[in-house]
Amino acid sequence: MNVKPKKQAESKEVTYSSAHWVLLEGLREKAMRIMRSLNIFRLHSLVHGSVARGDINAKSDVDVFIPELPSSFLVETALERTGVPINGRLLVQATPNYAIKAHIEVDSKLSVSFPLMRMRRVEREFYKFGGEASLQQLKAGVRSAGIDKRLMLIEPTEKGHVESSIIGREESVAKRIGVAAETVLDRVHALLKRDEVGRTGVFVKKELTPDETFELALKHLVDENPAVRRRIR
Repeated sequence: MNVKPKKQAESKEVTYSSAHWVLLEGLREKAMRIMRSLNIFRLHSLVHGSVARGDINAKSDVDVFIPELPSSFLVETALERTGVPINGRLLVQATPNYAIKAHIEVDSKLSVSFPLMRMRRVEREFYKFGGEASLQQLKAGVRSAGIDKRLMLIEPTEKGHVESSIIGREESVAKRIGVAAETVLDRVHALLKRDEVGRTGVFVKKELTPDETFELALKHLVDENPAVRRRIR
């Protein structure tokens, strides 16, 4: 079932059960294992989404993101040398205007991604929009405020979180989470449009062969696809 944006102004406090806290701790431990592996090779990473905010559920994924432009060889080496399995490698581009990213699947609910070209500010702030946390913040038990797919602002509390609709207060919410108003308006537009027309998929999703590097696969894609070629310029 797709998560639909909440368009009405509403606010409520949510108290987490003991089972929720246990699940959250387990998901954060999974994230930290990956992030420690990357950190050994001086690769700064973040976990983003519900694991950073705290409002997880049994279906939550662990998404680790490297915001810089790292060598894919270094990323894969960091994972392999610390015993982290690589079970899938994909090139992903959400739309023709968005940066192409490398996507490494560790398992069905755990992934590592990083950009293969420079991201625009609104793309980088997408992660902060949804809530992001560094390895140091995870170690300290810090949870970050962010916005979920219902367009609800999730603000962590000692017992759980307070959630409230962001519709109609996009600029004040942008200041609260430390991103540009443009970023919030862009995400609101995208999620409301998805609610109206349904999910339309991604522009590019290419699985790499065993002997391909991400950089080589990107080069081939640039040679073949004019839209990708325009974006990389």
